[in-house]
Amino acid sequence: MLKRLRVKFVCINMVLLTTMLCVILGLVVHFTRIGMEAESIRNMQAAAAALGPPGRPGGLPENFRLPYFIVRISREGRLFAAWGPGFQEVSEENLRTLVGHALQEEAPTGVLAAWQLRFLWVEGPERRLVCADIAQERAALVQLARTCLLAGAAGFVVLLLISLILAQWAVRPVEQAWERQRQFVADASHELKTPLTIVLANAELLQSRGDTGPEAEHILAVSQQMRGLVENLLELARADSGGGEGLVPLDLSRLVMDRALPWEALFFERGLTLSEEIEDGITVKGSAGQLGRVVDILLDNAWKYSGPGEVALSLRRKGHCRCQLALSSPGIPISQKELSNIFKRFYRLDRARGRDGSYGLGLSIAAGTAQIHRGKIWAESGGGHNVFFLELPVLRASG
Repeated sequence: MLKRLRVKFVCINMVLLTTMLCVILGLVVHFTRIGMEAESIRNMQAAAAALGPPGRPGGLPENFRLPYFIVRISREGRLFAAWGPGFQEVSEENLRTLVGHALQEEAPTGVLAAWQLRFLWVEGPERRLVCADIAQERAALVQLARTCLLAGAAGFVVLLLISLILAQWAVRPVEQAWERQRQFVADASHELKTPLTIVLANAELLQSRGDTGPEAEHILAVSQQMRGLVENLLELARADSGGGEGLVPLDLSRLVMDRALPWEALFFERGLTLSEEIEDGITVKGSAGQLGRVVDILLDNAWKYSGPGEVALSLRRKGHCRCQLALSSPGIPISQKELSNIFKRFYRLDRARGRDGSYGLGLSIAAGTAQIHRGKIWAESGGGHNVFFLELPVLRASG
């Protein structure tokens, strides 16, 4: 849980920071492009205003470096070109082609991408078309974009490192509280186990001596229920502490088959049928006791809450590296809200609130065990059946 919390914290933090970084760098490129475009248009207007006699511009500011040329169009349609620095004269035919493309744009200013030129129409006694080379401008923008990408990548790495450090710092109080809670559950369970054992032993002794009164039977029944609760709490404490040690290769197919066999008679007594479809040779790395406990929990859950019909238990490979255990049982459909809550501790369905010896911890233990074994467990409901799934990584595939 704590690992998922850290990952969630880092992901949310990185999404927010990366979005802000992208927006900032994008705005830098955007406003730089707008500024360069506005500066280019101002220079083009200055060049048009400073145009002297046909053929030569004059009166430009000092250090004027804009590569441009101006085409003057007389009322008779004749073209007179004034060439600025950076351009060589071209034929009148090419000039007419260029002017035609500028007229097709139907805008006072724009870009002729095929020519890599920005144009500006200046109206007056005669029309003037000012054209400026934008190749250097585009090259500068591309270089700026590359610089921003490199800066963004470096910033992403730095922010990721900072987010990882912050995640450790932010989750530390939660981790400490979780550890205190786990330790309390484990200590309280151990402390309760001894007096419960004594009470249970005395109740069984009274029963063995022939004292079968209702008080002794009640004490024995309640003591057995409390012992089951304490054992479940200890199981949860082991799951919370990680419990990944001592996992060994085991034949899951054989384990599931052995665990399901005693339940067939119990299902038969309730008028139910338990069918098994177990694929042979599925091997996982795990604890036989813990995984067997999960199988028992799922079968016990189906035994308690199934309606009339057949309960189907299956185990099969899923791809090359996973296997899936599924237990399908007929019964009242489980809502989506309940499906998302049934694996929480002490959560029980409304229809299962009776005193049946269950405290709503079984599925929580199963979920913790699945996490220890790097697997996942979930439930689905539909078509009159409730299906519980346990998916685990396969250690190796046997022939």
